[in-house]
Amino acid sequence: MTQDKESLAFARRRGLLLGSAGLAVGAAAGWPRIASAAEPIKVGILQPFSGGLEALGEQGGQATRLALDEANEAGGVLGGRKFEYIRADTKTDPKTAVERTNELIRRYKVNAIIGPVTSAERDAIRPLVERYKTPLLYATDYEGGTCSRYITLYSSVPDQWVDTFIPYVVEQGAKSLYLIGSDYVWPRKINAAVRANAQKGGANVVAEEYAPWGVKDYTGTLRKISSSGADMVVISIVGADAITFVKQFAAAGLKDRIKLAFFGFSENYLAGLTRDESEGILTACNFTEALDKPEAKELVRKMRAKYGEKAIVSNTVDAHYTMTRFYIEAIKRAGSDDKEAVTDAIVGHSLMSGNGEVMLRASDRHADLNILIAQAQDGRMAVLKDIGRVVASPQCDKA
Repeated sequence: MTQDKESLAFARRRGLLLGSAGLAVGAAAGWPRIASAAEPIKVGILQPFSGGLEALGEQGGQATRLALDEANEAGGVLGGRKFEYIRADTKTDPKTAVERTNELIRRYKVNAIIGPVTSAERDAIRPLVERYKTPLLYATDYEGGTCSRYITLYSSVPDQWVDTFIPYVVEQGAKSLYLIGSDYVWPRKINAAVRANAQKGGANVVAEEYAPWGVKDYTGTLRKISSSGADMVVISIVGADAITFVKQFAAAGLKDRIKLAFFGFSENYLAGLTRDESEGILTACNFTEALDKPEAKELVRKMRAKYGEKAIVSNTVDAHYTMTRFYIEAIKRAGSDDKEAVTDAIVGHSLMSGNGEVMLRASDRHADLNILIAQAQDGRMAVLKDIGRVVASPQCDKA
């Protein structure tokens, strides 16, 4: 994919060494490596740099590198040790994710892995990270219920997004909801929570549908939506498929009479849509670059100083940047890069994110996050309501 080639070109410009297919290895903030007396701390950036979710993968990778570079430029950790990253492409495929994880852990001896994106990828690599006791830092919204000593999650779960968003839109007048998602576990769990919240608020779910990956034509679904009586479509389609759906929804003239809510919507998707196509889309998120807070403005400034004025600064960026900083601070707190010590030290503490202070809980290794209701307006995200901190229910109880 084009973005993947660009990232590899970036890697070569930085003097990185290319490993086996799908991996790139190098120092996060300068080459050659620091002296052997102070070996680098290796972080695997395991992301879908191709295969349909490359926009999310590229932004997660950029945000992780930003945090690692900042740490290196500040002198590193543990008396001057620097971070080195190994970039690995899952190709949006669980089997490939397993292969890359195996290489990161066994060949490259990484201290930690940040990523991937889909729940299928995360679940596929879980046995490996648990077997080799390697911290996995997951920073993508997901369905909840993961409970593992070696997986720490800076992730919105349905308790945080759905339980705040659906009551809001019902209060604003949505009464008949049509649900459509990609055919995997996250959309199904999201929609189960949507149903429960809609029922509590007196709204009705008129249909629930799941689409396979790679759909090019949603005509049949759009016909059903048009005749369903729905006043709001709630989508949990991901990646390029979501762009396809929104474009066809707008082209069919449905957005003039049916509102569109989109779980996972962010600046990532705005970049692939015209202003008319995106106008009015509603979502819940932890961060948007339009947020009028000093910490949000500072993250936007840093990303654009490093990656250019056109750099997208999304919910994905904030989550990966903050999660990586939690890891860096855990090493300092532990006084060691020992995996077990860092695993203990990363939780039970708070840190300033791009949207206020957040806490990584020791009880289930999940984050208490600050939630926003946002809407696409004139080609940008606008914050409609700042919900504040939302504490999810204990996730180990759902494992």
